[in-house]
Amino acid sequence: MASVGPTLVLRREQVIAHSQYQKSQRISIFLSMQDEIETDEIIKDIFRRGKTCFIPRYRFQSNHMDMVRLASPEEIASLPKTSWNIPQPGEDEAREDALSTGSVQEAADCYYDTFLRRCEQLQQARPYTVALAFKEQICDQVPVDEHDMKVDEVLYEDTP
Repeated sequence: MASVGPTLVLRREQVIAHSQYQKSQRISIFLSMQDEIETDEIIKDIFRRGKTCFIPRYRFQSNHMDMVRLASPEEIASLPKTSWNIPQPGEDEAREDALSTGSVQEAADCYYDTFLRRCEQLQQARPYTVALAFKEQICDQVPVDEHDMKVDEVLYEDTP
């Protein structure tokens, strides 16, 4: 078991006001599903501020994931869906990859752990990571193994 680390109350405004978010020009973020923290408004803000947005693209039957450039928030509705019903660009679609064009800040499972290791290897630095969670997911300790990458910060929603 490992300590989760610092937690903050999540509000969309807090994410947007976060110092790491403010100073980053390139941001990787997941596309939220129905039972996850909603990221649509954060993605819209990334584009309003002229930042570059990258989203996950998972390779079928693999634990490989790339962060590829999203052209606009509106593009999300037209993306094909995976077997898990996650919108993402097709594997054969040419997209700018965050790791091949510069450094990136990450906003997990083995896909993210593997991606973060690749970031460290290719950039000689680990991106600052912020995990978004529901209040009910917060606990003092979580089980980890040698493959897990610790996040820098956990932001969670604290709504009545």
